Amino acid sequence: MAKTVADQFAEILATAGVKRIYGIVGDSLNGLTDALRRQGKIKWVHVRHEEVAAFAAGAEAHLTGELAVCAGSCGPGNLHLINGLFDCHRSRVPVLAIAAQIPSAEIGAGYFQETHPETLFRECSHYCELISGANQMPRTLEIAIRQSVANRGVSVVVMPGDVALLPAPDAPAPNIAGLLPPRAVVTPAHADLDRLAAFLNGDGRATVLCGSGCQGAHDQLLALGDRLKAPMVHALRGKEHVEWENPYDVGMTGLIGFSSGYYAMLDCDVLLMLGTDFPYRQFYPEGGAVRIAQVDLRAEQIGRRAAVDLGVLGDVRATLEALLPRLEEKRDRSHLDQAREHYRKSRKSLDDLAAGTPGRQPISILSTPKRGGRNPA
Repeated sequence: MAKTVADQFAEILATAGVKRIYGIVGDSLNGLTDALRRQGKIKWVHVRHEEVAAFAAGAEAHLTGELAVCAGSCGPGNLHLINGLFDCHRSRVPVLAIAAQIPSAEIGAGYFQETHPETLFRECSHYCELISGANQMPRTLEIAIRQSVANRGVSVVVMPGDVALLPAPDAPAPNIAGLLPPRAVVTPAHADLDRLAAFLNGDGRATVLCGSGCQGAHDQLLALGDRLKAPMVHALRGKEHVEWENPYDVGMTGLIGFSSGYYAMLDCDVLLMLGTDFPYRQFYPEGGAVRIAQVDLRAEQIGRRAAVDLGVLGDVRATLEALLPRLEEKRDRSHLDQAREHYRKSRKSLDDLAAGTPGRQPISILSTPKRGGRNPA
């Protein structure tokens, strides 16, 4: 049997290390699902709803750090992906969505279940393109994979079912080193590191706000806390990277955070933001009384939530490794001790609320009316 575009599509996904695709089969996806069956390298994981497929792919990408894939058939099938794809994109996890499309000859004619996914998904993706012919597919799919992995977000490939069944064009198989180049480690320039060190070496009390960009930098954070005698507050997405075995942690801030985290950020002279896009502006210090420095890998994040006095572009771990030798060790730990004691009290009050009480029914259970009776609701 001659190789189809769908066969070539499946080969590229396998080369990229894709192990499974989450979705629901449908007629516009038949070419791809049949190619996966023949190939035997990628598992199709059936879900009950395409929204679950997108969330499942996002969970896999979050846990593994690798590209994950979901798929939906034309019309409502791929539209159901959108809520999960927004979550994947905002959480910055690499996910490729395959949005099958109606027959290519019917596009633009108001066909049954016609939508335009290349427009609909543009807001929740780094890359979203329609494959309109066989010769276009290999390069479009490879670009989508690179964009998703390099930018840590969503790419969407839209492909009509009839295009998937066309004979595959002659194209060289992608090389894994070219398809998935390693991510660069960005370290700030020496002058930027010197400015950041001078910012932190003053006499003021320092607090550190940590986000998901602190992944892999736990040892460096502990060294920073020891050097600055600074309490560490974490945003929700920084919790898994910061909180564990950390004597400087004083809890989370935000709508479901601790009062200790909130006040540690307000009651300081210097706030250092590390790899965070914490969105709630009302939880930041106001009025300019607190000087703020922000370290982030993405320039567009700097100053987006709070006005900063110093912005530094760089990977958090690499930045801290280069910064630590420039920092002077502080002796006064009164700010840290106060924040830690506040955290202990806040934590105890919340833990007490979660403790069970003998004889107490924690969940209200409505009684079921007898058959033939009247439901008082």
